[in-house]
Amino acid sequence: MRTPASRGLDPRLHSALHHLDLRVVRRLEGLLHGEHLGLRLGPGSEPAEARLYQAGEDDVRLMDWSVTARTTSPHVRDLVADRELESWTLLDLSASMDFGTGRQEKRDIAIGALAAVNVLTQRVGDRFGAHFLHRGRIRRWPARSGKAALLSLMATVAAAPRTDPGGSEGAALGDALTDLARTRTRRGLRVVISDFLDTPPGTSSAEPASWERPLRSLTTRHQVIAIEVIDPRELDLPDIGLVTMQDPESGRVREVALTPRVRHDYRQAALAQRSAVQAGLRRCGVPHLVLRTDRDWIVDMARFVVEQRRTAHRLARHTPAIPR
Repeated sequence: MRTPASRGLDPRLHSALHHLDLRVVRRLEGLLHGEHLGLRLGPGSEPAEARLYQAGEDDVRLMDWSVTARTTSPHVRDLVADRELESWTLLDLSASMDFGTGRQEKRDIAIGALAAVNVLTQRVGDRFGAHFLHRGRIRRWPARSGKAALLSLMATVAAAPRTDPGGSEGAALGDALTDLARTRTRRGLRVVISDFLDTPPGTSSAEPASWERPLRSLTTRHQVIAIEVIDPRELDLPDIGLVTMQDPESGRVREVALTPRVRHDYRQAALAQRSAVQAGLRRCGVPHLVLRTDRDWIVDMARFVVEQRRTAHRLARHTPAIPR
């Protein structure tokens, strides 16, 4: 039997990552910052030491008024580029994630995606942390760096107990996003891993999902990637007659006759819901990766990274250079 730590790190992951161009991971051409390319053009965003103002050479917008008031001499504060990436992952571990009819459960894929993101983005000095939405509560894992920290994170997540049906009442995905934006203000990479099942079907721009506003707020300061984990049974139902179904979030149990009409209505509602998720993420300007329990999620993630690189290269070729 695999240990919790090894369960979070699929051996196939290392084999697949070995064939990836890690320069894509290190740079992601605009998805990362500092040594990984800045989020915004300019000398940097982290404040350095204050020094005397040089008339005609320094930008008055960099004036440090606190130091100027204390010394009675005008001072400016230099800005330095961020040299380390600080990435935070919001992992949804609600009851709906403990489901899967494919080769694995959504929870297992989410944990694997968490490991992949941190392995791909980690360089010397980079730190990664995580927020978990578990049993209606928001739990935090402090930012650390190194392989040992990654193994500890994976073991912690894999050992988290499953949520009992009806035990997810409390904080929702939107609350977790708000908490992440409020507590982690340093610019960096933010990854949201969830099934987004709390999105009502047919959500429009006039009625955004509960998570859309905090996600849009998060993108104003950070680079954000959304990873949606789905199972094929959430999109379509088999023709098996009368079945007993349980809502993992509320715990309610109901017998349902899977007639052709019911299956058709379910399929249409599921399609509308996934379309609403896609539209909401598009309005937020967030890159969207879909991982399925019946597919090789490592291959899908590798394709996503390569496509991000190609898109960034195309943008870079058409972006004029700014003289310093």
